[in-house]
Amino acid sequence: MADDFDPGTLRQWWPKPSNPRPIVIFGAGSIVGDAHLPAYRKAGFPVAGIYDPDHAKAFQLAESWGIRAYRTEDEALAVPGAIFDLATPPAAHATILGRLPVGAAALIQKPMGSDLTAATEILEICRARKLKAAVNFQLRFAPMMLALKDAIARGYLGEVVDFDAWLALATPWGLWPFLKGLPRIEIAMHSIHYLDLVRGLLGNPLGVHAKTIGHPNHEVAQTRTAAILDYGDRVRCVLSVNHDHDFGRKFQACEFRISGTSGAAYVKLGVNLDYPRGEPDELWIRPAGAADWVAVPLEGAWFPDAFANRMANLQRFAAGEDEALIGSAEDAWQTMALVEAAYQSSAAPATAIAPLPGR
Repeated sequence: MADDFDPGTLRQWWPKPSNPRPIVIFGAGSIVGDAHLPAYRKAGFPVAGIYDPDHAKAFQLAESWGIRAYRTEDEALAVPGAIFDLATPPAAHATILGRLPVGAAALIQKPMGSDLTAATEILEICRARKLKAAVNFQLRFAPMMLALKDAIARGYLGEVVDFDAWLALATPWGLWPFLKGLPRIEIAMHSIHYLDLVRGLLGNPLGVHAKTIGHPNHEVAQTRTAAILDYGDRVRCVLSVNHDHDFGRKFQACEFRISGTSGAAYVKLGVNLDYPRGEPDELWIRPAGAADWVAVPLEGAWFPDAFANRMANLQRFAAGEDEALIGSAEDAWQTMALVEAAYQSSAAPATAIAPLPGR
């Protein structure tokens, strides 16, 4: 197996649509300027324009990118054949989706609503309006993750039996002012990416044990999470997430370790280290039978290239060029169910430890 391992042949890109449709973006927050617009320009996807209720913010962003800013939501909705990109807060998703043309294609910013009840409402709207809707869990589409999944599919790791996520970093939560006061943040807004990725690699777990808490140095609802996903007796899956390791870069980390019965992989998620500038992503694989680790030369990064790959799949599905819509609203609801279970686990009492017997 090691003799035929060529890291340069691992898949890193999603095929482009033959005739990309115009993209209409709802929302003009930082994620649009940092990821959506750079990704679409790099991929050659046409952006018809942006709408945001904060007109000044929308016009400023549109001007900097040389695109149109719509004055009304109706103008944005009227673009024929558009792919609608909802880069909006969770509370806004349902209202916008309810106004999209029947049968339209839409990309919904994660999370899919603020909780599972909201996610179910969104799912029902998508079904009722026959929307070709996907949720923007774009980590699955990062070049390093496409390559990792390809390596697993080719058998270079054997059977995957361990997944470890370890994050110890300082996240600038102030970049997202809409998070202020929300009761659910860390799992719902951040670790949800990792939970979705794990589902994409290992399938749905049987259940989850989790604890998510805040930090005394600030008022963000939760910034630290520990979780164990139950995959039975063959697979161990653990996430350790700490967004408050704010003591300099030296011992910070944002990495996954994926171990199989005959090989292993290491992933560094560089964007989260010094976000949004970030550091380069890394993927290393020790394939079955190899004597050492092999670096996979990455051709792109999670930010912004995963956004282009994510959009490519939606565009191709809408055009009938892809049979499957990865991360569809139906599939994303299951990630939301896992998130809900994690919060319920966190709120439940832990198993009590027996007291010392009396003398």
